[in-house]
Amino acid sequence: MLIRSKSPLRIGLAGGGTDVSPYSDLYGGVILNATVSMYAYATIEPTTDGKIVLHAIDKNEIVEFTSSAHLPIDGKLDLLKGIYNRVVRDYVKKPLSFRLSTYVDAPSGSGLGSSSSLVVAILAAFCEWQNIPLGEYELAKLAFDIERKDLDMAGGKQDQYAAAFGGFNLMEFYKDEKVIVNPLRIKEDYLNEMQFSLLLYYTGTSRLSSKIIEMQSKNITQKNDKSIEAMHQLKIQAVQMKEAILKGNLNEIGEVLNEGWQSKKQTADGISNPLIDEIYETALKTGATGGKISGAGGGGFMFFWCPDHTRYKVIDRLHQFGGEFRRFQFTHNGAMTWIVK
Repeated sequence: MLIRSKSPLRIGLAGGGTDVSPYSDLYGGVILNATVSMYAYATIEPTTDGKIVLHAIDKNEIVEFTSSAHLPIDGKLDLLKGIYNRVVRDYVKKPLSFRLSTYVDAPSGSGLGSSSSLVVAILAAFCEWQNIPLGEYELAKLAFDIERKDLDMAGGKQDQYAAAFGGFNLMEFYKDEKVIVNPLRIKEDYLNEMQFSLLLYYTGTSRLSSKIIEMQSKNITQKNDKSIEAMHQLKIQAVQMKEAILKGNLNEIGEVLNEGWQSKKQTADGISNPLIDEIYETALKTGATGGKISGAGGGGFMFFWCPDHTRYKVIDRLHQFGGEFRRFQFTHNGAMTWIVK
């Protein structure tokens, strides 16, 4: 028997960074994101040999242990081990024997929430296997706790909830880690036009988001007025983006994206660099009306709003930078599991 799962990656349309503590605790955060047809996959194969095998196929990494209730956190596939440790500690209460294989459609540091999506996918597979009844909120909260608390990984809260819920969501973040997910009902015509006009571009570089996130948090703690005001503007833009999409005022999307990109760069150093700036300016000169980095910044994926037929010119011009475009569809579902007998 195989227990398989998948959870979607996401693009952050507006408000990114306002889900990170301490800003979200002090002022409340608002983010608009959407899941896309790129996924994190997990497969659990129960075994009876008293072994635990963890295999990250995309990273070409594999570790093996004698079955134990706790696996060492030592820098080798810690994300997978941290999930197992929490599941055994809080739910199963005994060692398990299995092979866990994982794969993600985007590299680490891509800005699409790949790490959190992988955590959600693995947790969903364990829940299916061990009959652990977790709803979307509980699944996302557990994934958040494993990443941010158990493993002390810097980051916000949106990625886990996007992976668990799927679809277009306006998310609200409050103190005491309270999160409210508001699904958006968007007309199919608007969705089709957004898929036609949004270009997803991989710069070919990844980045360590934790450094940027730590700088953002430090700026809030030290009451950096410029950074705090930029965060306030990002929240406003999330609401503006929601209204533009729901009302079908799609030509406003590029403008809001551009404003969001300018605000985001004010929240911390390292969000942009000369290459990213050149890519962005080239896209705008070729016909895009706005865009931004997806995720914390510094590299990974960018996306651009290209009205009318300008997408083709933008694609042609950006090839000179050595990146690649990724075709995608917006998705409606969050984490899913199934069994192969």
